[in-house]
Amino acid sequence: MTRDPSLAFYEENAALYAARDRHLPERQLNRFVERLAAGARILELGCGAGGDSAELLQLGFDVTPSDGSASMASQAERRLGRPVLVLPFQELAYEAEFDGIWANACLLHVPRADLADVLARIAKALRPHGRLYASFKTGGAEGTDRFGRYYNRPTREELAKLCEAAGFVGIEIETLSGGAFDGEPTTWLYLHTGLA
Repeated sequence: MTRDPSLAFYEENAALYAARDRHLPERQLNRFVERLAAGARILELGCGAGGDSAELLQLGFDVTPSDGSASMASQAERRLGRPVLVLPFQELAYEAEFDGIWANACLLHVPRADLADVLARIAKALRPHGRLYASFKTGGAEGTDRFGRYYNRPTREELAKLCEAAGFVGIEIETLSGGAFDGEPTTWLYLHTGLA
């Protein structure tokens, strides 16, 4: 089995990554939760150190935090005081379990060849009218950053087509400039979509 360089980075640098200065993506999170019922069941993919899950829990949602890295999951467990699933995206196998899936800055590490399958798995895991939020880096070709982390870097049009093929509707993709852990200027795609 080929070693995943992105996963290896988070396994080896979990404490450093968890301790970084990070701001909650409040605008995107508020937009996501405003379309969910009180107490809705949410799966967070790629929860990292657990900051977003902590906010969602504080807002009264039933949150299942998960991360593909066991080391990052341990960091999140310390913060949240609850178990965190170690769940690689390609092993997502729920069926109509969640009202929302929050995937902030994590699906961008899925190999392009696997992205259609992962989005289909996410759609299958959602209940009718379920919501998905995800963010991706865009611009330039797929490849790795200076830390060796892989990025799929879809265009807005490519991402929309992948979502349509997975069965999502009402696809809204916002493009904004910002930063990232690597300190490089980054163009982000913020995806809000759902099921009929």
